[in-house]
Amino acid sequence: MRSDVFGRLQTALLALLFALAFFPSCGDDDGTQDEERATLHDDNNANVATCGATYVNTEAGKGSQQFIGRMEMPRLVPGDIFIVHQTTDITSRPVNFSVAYNAEKLHSRWVAFRFDATMNQKNVARKDYDIRPKYPRDPLCSATPTSDASFGGHDHGHLCASADRLCSRVSNDQTFYMSNMSPQIGSFNQQYWTKYEQFVQTLGRACTADKNGYRWADTLYVVKGGTIDDGQTLGTVSVDKKRMPVPKYYFIALLKVKNQVYSSIAFWVEHSEYDSGKVLKNDRDEVMAHAISVDELERRTGIDFFCNLSGTLEHKVESTYMSAAWEN
Repeated sequence: MRSDVFGRLQTALLALLFALAFFPSCGDDDGTQDEERATLHDDNNANVATCGATYVNTEAGKGSQQFIGRMEMPRLVPGDIFIVHQTTDITSRPVNFSVAYNAEKLHSRWVAFRFDATMNQKNVARKDYDIRPKYPRDPLCSATPTSDASFGGHDHGHLCASADRLCSRVSNDQTFYMSNMSPQIGSFNQQYWTKYEQFVQTLGRACTADKNGYRWADTLYVVKGGTIDDGQTLGTVSVDKKRMPVPKYYFIALLKVKNQVYSSIAFWVEHSEYDSGKVLKNDRDEVMAHAISVDELERRTGIDFFCNLSGTLEHKVESTYMSAAWEN
């Protein structure tokens, strides 16, 4: 009898250890907008404040380095200016979105944000088109272009979309900062890219419980960007007497969590005029036609996405994707 009890205890202990091995190190990241601890999950994997990036204060007076451990943040690299915007008209002052900014090229390397029960709300309308400046210089970083700087005939394309941030007046207005802008072909910005924005927004707003108490995910983590490295641009435009690259590709990396179970997917989209006759009529089918794994997106961009997952879990989650997991 004693050996049977010991055997059962041993089996239970092994099961517990196995389960813990596949949970992320930051187990307190439960999708709330409370300020998170910048826990370093392992020295070779997570973001570290000594990586050579430059840090600036947020609107709430906090150093941006305090936020590098958030789950949506890719790995920072030397030369990044790490900008974090906080939504100051919400009592908890949640993080609105964050930017890894390249001052030499006047363009972000990526923009990261999340949808959860606070940030996915729709309480305000898009900023009025008549308000000037329409695209203000980012007040947290003087290295960003001057207000309303021309993009040489290209649209000022949002990375964190205006419709991603309708939870408050401040959160929406901040999406119009020049640090969040990318020079986009008009039809791409106004028609084709909106398919991807709406896909993300639909999933993000499903992170709120419905009338039956069901929600698709606890939190959706989002990283967006355009390629700015040599060989991955369509040329440059003159902005503030410098040359800003026009991305050849735009990308999205998504990570969702529900009940501490994580899954990911990514999208790689050529920046081009799209012939409407060659575009799939079903928007979701068109979006999914450009789906790849996060691992593959890392190979194409050189960006280490979701590095704040523990090493074992990061490899497991990013190596593949399942289309069915991204249906709402």
